[in-house]
Amino acid sequence: MIRGVHTMFYSSEVDQLRLFLRDKLGLKAHDVGGGWLIFQLPEADMGCHPAEDKPGGESGTHNISFYCDEIEKTVAELKAKGVEFTMPVADHGYGLVTYFKAPGGFDLQLYQPKYSKG
Repeated sequence: MIRGVHTMFYSSEVDQLRLFLRDKLGLKAHDVGGGWLIFQLPEADMGCHPAEDKPGGESGTHNISFYCDEIEKTVAELKAKGVEFTMPVADHGYGLVTYFKAPGGFDLQLYQPKYSKG
């Protein structure tokens, strides 16, 4: 039976991304050899969205985002660690949403859900 999900990021700055995830976002990791970090992720959930006829929404697309309980507090904590945000917090209906830069030239979503996590 399935007991978990393994997610992956591909980055042109993989060493910097590993350190960013560990040191800036505070994700715990273990080295499986040669500096290859595998991260133990906190709580998770997964949604299935209908495909859309726009970039990033096509059938087969997948996405990874992070969520928190208090977005303004989390944004302030991450900014204090040098994390650069690319958009202000905005209400997207399902939650309060912002994006931040990750090494390798891509943005990650951070949101505070408005829906029940129970």
